[in-house]
Amino acid sequence: MIIGNKNYDVNRTHVMGILNVTPDSFSDGGRWNSLDAALFHAQEMANEGAAVIDIGGESTRPGYEMISDSEETERVIPVLEALKSRIDIPVSVDTYKSAVAEAAIAAGADMINDIWGLKHDKRMAGLIAGSGVACCLMHNRRDQARESDSQRSQVISAILSDMKESLDIADTAGISRDRIILDPGVGFAKTYRQNLAAIRDVGRILELGCPVLLGASRKSVIGLTLGLDRDERLEGTLAVTVYAVMQGCMFVRVHDVRENIRAIRMTEAVMAD
Repeated sequence: MIIGNKNYDVNRTHVMGILNVTPDSFSDGGRWNSLDAALFHAQEMANEGAAVIDIGGESTRPGYEMISDSEETERVIPVLEALKSRIDIPVSVDTYKSAVAEAAIAAGADMINDIWGLKHDKRMAGLIAGSGVACCLMHNRRDQARESDSQRSQVISAILSDMKESLDIADTAGISRDRIILDPGVGFAKTYRQNLAAIRDVGRILELGCPVLLGASRKSVIGLTLGLDRDERLEGTLAVTVYAVMQGCMFVRVHDVRENIRAIRMTEAVMAD
């Protein structure tokens, strides 16, 4: 799969490093929201082996408040422009707003990571199609899924059905399938048990014909399972990453790049023929 100027093996697991340039993200809000701090951390993740850097300018933690397109753009674009001149790996922008995505693509973004799977902003699909950038389409819902959907088969069936709708939008707009990655949306509009089910059955998403990204780094499903605060969830994240490799995911989206890459390499060595 081609992202930016890089060609990635879809049969291996790569790391997408999280760069939140926000004051209020659930895990690292305020740590990287100055330009110098953001550039330092992005370079650090690149040196540790991140395949893609994903910049987020608006927190989407549970209960988040939307910010304006202009404010999100002002947070993201200076960091994006500086990164493109300093590191030689693709840069993704985590946004569901076409105005932000348009500015990001003009500034050199190689991927758009849309937490609403093209369903929030009707301009987004056409913009991505016209630009030729890659995209990650995440599963999400306007309302949290019913607790009665917590049975394993029901959860993955609902996710697959919703993702097919996103792929239909992408197909209609003309987005090439070889530019699309799918994400089950752990932590978005799901109960605790539904999040566990989404992780368990993440390999089923490959049935839709696109590579898969799993993003569970430091999320509440890990905290609730292990009874740990957000700064103590590394081991739980690594366990999910190992499982993602075993299920055939192409990407894991994580905060701790070095540790997750080590876990991936060890898992791949054990699984090798």
